[in-house]
Amino acid sequence: MKVDVLLGLQWGDEGKGKIVDVLAPKYDVVARFQGGPNAGHTLEFDGIKHVLHQIPSGIFRPSAKNVIGNGVVLDPIIFKIEIEKLQKYNLKVKDNLFISKKATLIIPTHRLLDQAYEKAKGDNKIGSTLKGIGPSYVDKVSRQGLRVGDILAADFKTRFQKLVNQHFEILKNHDIPYNWAELETQFLDAVSFLKEFKLIDSEYFLNQELKNGSSVLAEGAQGSLLDIDFGSYPFVTSSNTVTAGACTGLGLAPKHIGEVYGIFKAYSTRVGSGPFPTELLDAEGEKMRKEGNEFGSTTGRPRRCGWIDLPALKYSIMINGVSQLLMMKADVLSIFETIKVCTHYQLEDGSVTEIMPYEIVHEKITPIYTELKGWNVPIQGISESNIPVELSHYVDFLEKALQVPITFISTGPDRTQTIHRKTK
Repeated sequence: MKVDVLLGLQWGDEGKGKIVDVLAPKYDVVARFQGGPNAGHTLEFDGIKHVLHQIPSGIFRPSAKNVIGNGVVLDPIIFKIEIEKLQKYNLKVKDNLFISKKATLIIPTHRLLDQAYEKAKGDNKIGSTLKGIGPSYVDKVSRQGLRVGDILAADFKTRFQKLVNQHFEILKNHDIPYNWAELETQFLDAVSFLKEFKLIDSEYFLNQELKNGSSVLAEGAQGSLLDIDFGSYPFVTSSNTVTAGACTGLGLAPKHIGEVYGIFKAYSTRVGSGPFPTELLDAEGEKMRKEGNEFGSTTGRPRRCGWIDLPALKYSIMINGVSQLLMMKADVLSIFETIKVCTHYQLEDGSVTEIMPYEIVHEKITPIYTELKGWNVPIQGISESNIPVELSHYVDFLEKALQVPITFISTGPDRTQTIHRKTK
């Protein structure tokens, strides 16, 4: 069997949680391969709306094994809160959730450092979620971080205190208020709770699942344009959000990769700072935000909104090896009589390109648009046979430009409001 990968192609918030939930019945295993509680994957079904931050989105499917991979940074406190919120659904979480011993721990001082560093940047802040993601990855790379498996060690508290003391040395130079006694108690209580779960050598577990013939879906967080290497640096996350990250974040060889599902919105959004060539800073952008309820599922911050960006999408498709496209939130564009598609960028020197420039942060980019007629009718929950002709034209235009089939169209937030297209 192959490992299929599902990831976002824009700046995150594309709707990955819903699609993992839709696809999960096809898979025996759903595995998160990077990111942490800065991600928010929203699922809606049977009148329930639930946001997952660290737990894989297959958790609501009783038959699926869910793995938190080694590439994830795990906050035990947020993990405990997540699990407690799931209890009312009577899920067999302790039976179906497996956590890599090699996943890096986020400790309370990581969150404090995140606040301190972001505050120190002033007007140049990157828009961090302040969940401690960056500082925890820094400790991982500098080889001083703590991992999930360490909580089983007899001297864990000593290791924990050593790292905390290092963080305190940095924090004394920043004016960040905190109650350490309260934070420490909360953390150690959450660590005790974490010990009740199946802590595994996930690379052996997943490779054995493949040998046994299990189907595996690797679930990414954030989006490709936030990748630490290939995103709009420095306005990026701290991990590899692209397909290659599924290999390093789960311990799977590249030869095992099968389908690559690339998820994108029918328009574009971004949370926090950083370049956004097609951003709408007018009433049209506000209209899009309101219709799409574009507020961060993790932070609650309003998302910046704009038209779809094909140069950016082509770039993401290329670096990920996308084999299928899934278009989300098509229903949001139903309120527009005319829909714009950015096909090229005009740069400061007057040249026109469809390539993402290296200096996307500093380059003055003017998007070049093609206009298409909107469908201007409600489409929530429609079937493929009822797709308005204008929506079909929009999909055909995108498929021709991107040269990858669009196999799913989301027409609403519920798992049932999804069209699985019969591609040509």
